[in-house]
Amino acid sequence: MVRHIRIWRRSWAGVLLFLVLFLSAVGSARAGQTEPDTEAYVVTGRLLDSQEQPVVDAEIIAHLSGEEVETAERLGETTSLEDGSFTLHLPELPSETAVLTVESHHFNSRQIALAGSPVESLAERGFYHVETLTLERRITAGFWLAGLIFFGVLLIIALEKLHSTTAALAGISAVFFVTFLGEAFWDDLYIFSLERALAFINWEVIFLVMAMMIIIAILEGTGIFQWTAFQAYRMSRGRSWLLVLILILVTAVASALLDNFTTMLLMTPISLQIALALGINPFALIIPEVLASNIGGISTLIGTPTNILIGAHADIGFSGFFVHQTLGVVIALAVMSLYILWHYRAEWRKQAGGISPRLYQQLEKNARIEDPVTLRRSGIVFGAVLVGFLIGEQFHVGPAVPALIGATALLVWLKPDVEHLIKAVDWTTLVFFMALFMTVGAIQEVGLISMIAGGISQIVGTSLTAAIVVMVFGVGLLSVFINNIPLAAAMLPVADFLTSTIPGADSKALYYALSMGAAMGGNGSLVGAEANLVTAGITAQAGLPIVFLEFLKVGLPVTLLTLTVGVLWLIVHFVV
Repeated sequence: MVRHIRIWRRSWAGVLLFLVLFLSAVGSARAGQTEPDTEAYVVTGRLLDSQEQPVVDAEIIAHLSGEEVETAERLGETTSLEDGSFTLHLPELPSETAVLTVESHHFNSRQIALAGSPVESLAERGFYHVETLTLERRITAGFWLAGLIFFGVLLIIALEKLHSTTAALAGISAVFFVTFLGEAFWDDLYIFSLERALAFINWEVIFLVMAMMIIIAILEGTGIFQWTAFQAYRMSRGRSWLLVLILILVTAVASALLDNFTTMLLMTPISLQIALALGINPFALIIPEVLASNIGGISTLIGTPTNILIGAHADIGFSGFFVHQTLGVVIALAVMSLYILWHYRAEWRKQAGGISPRLYQQLEKNARIEDPVTLRRSGIVFGAVLVGFLIGEQFHVGPAVPALIGATALLVWLKPDVEHLIKAVDWTTLVFFMALFMTVGAIQEVGLISMIAGGISQIVGTSLTAAIVVMVFGVGLLSVFINNIPLAAAMLPVADFLTSTIPGADSKALYYALSMGAAMGGNGSLVGAEANLVTAGITAQAGLPIVFLEFLKVGLPVTLLTLTVGVLWLIVHFVV
């Protein structure tokens, strides 16, 4: 009874907190919406950088010419919006000496005289539209510090000096500390404000990942994965070379439907048990599974964290990844499987074949479905979520919506222990994503991403083929040493710019190239992808740590082979 009262109190406390926050937000919004004077004169325009990207939060100030902006009497002021546009209301007709000054921390200021035709237009129509203004980037101390902080975060993650979430939080904290110093002592140190940083968080990604974690947590408790492993062993008849091929296929499909991170959490302990019972090197099963999970996940929106980032950013839905990536993924998996059979050929000779009765009984025992009702209901809801992804695309509904509806439907239908289930959500990963979005946003704000995009643009020119090759191999080879999640997030604005400047790139080919490069490149080393690190952690707990060089010997050749397949597939699919 006491427990129910506590839960009831917590529920109402949550509802009251939500109402307070909601009403506060509504009040703030209303407070910020001042009715413009209908008699005011209006000046509009748009601000872009040299790569035709919008300049956000720039100040547009109207004042008399010949006066310093800081001390001048302001006739009117406003800020630019997300698309770079601005609307400036002037309470009275400006004199012939009035000017507009545009100021931003990371751009050189510009002035536009309001004398002549602008004043005449305002007098006749009460409205004047300024031609699109292009602002030139300004390299400040904040530019160098933001870049240094970002690459420091990448280095810390690569060397595993700190947990990736801790590294990302340390990075964004350093950015805010530098900005605080900039506001207090030296303006050139300024990077961006907290409000601007929050604007870089893609909340669709956060809610999609959270909802899928809830669904998967319920699914994995049904024993379906243990049942699948038992069926794989039974079908192989104890032949290890056939077993690894079946496990590669199972892992690839599971990664496409769930995600590679969760798939390896479930497959690694089972594969360890099977390998040790067969008397073969466990890594001959586990490393191929990791490689297959990273490749197989490329074919769907939810298969890899990088696809979730790319899909939400570029508005690519479930069917988009499936249609444009799957055949290339299948070919890459086939090439990878052939290499695995050759690389571990000595291990396959250790096991001539034949089912081990002891192992068979153990796997059969673990494969029993203890709760078929939960499995059936979970399967129905999961299938409905996948259908929701496809239907939602037709109505421009983001994938987070059907995922959240599906997760909530399971909670209502099954009535599990919610407190226990919420703990199963990997909040560490969600915090990592949020801190990462803001850290990448910092280097985007100061112009480092624009500089990289401009450099790549000079290399590839107007060739879509060259851009695909550079994107796949460039990102893929960098992912060998840099975790592919922050790398993919940093390259998204680069893909935006190249897509807008290269003829034929409006097919979103470069986003698919980024997807393939990041995921396949993550196979190159132990630190390349989250699934690799999760698997290494599980095997280390079992007393069998994966050595960095051992993974590299297998992963790097597979990466080079599959990147080549990916490039050829994308060129044939989008160019030829």
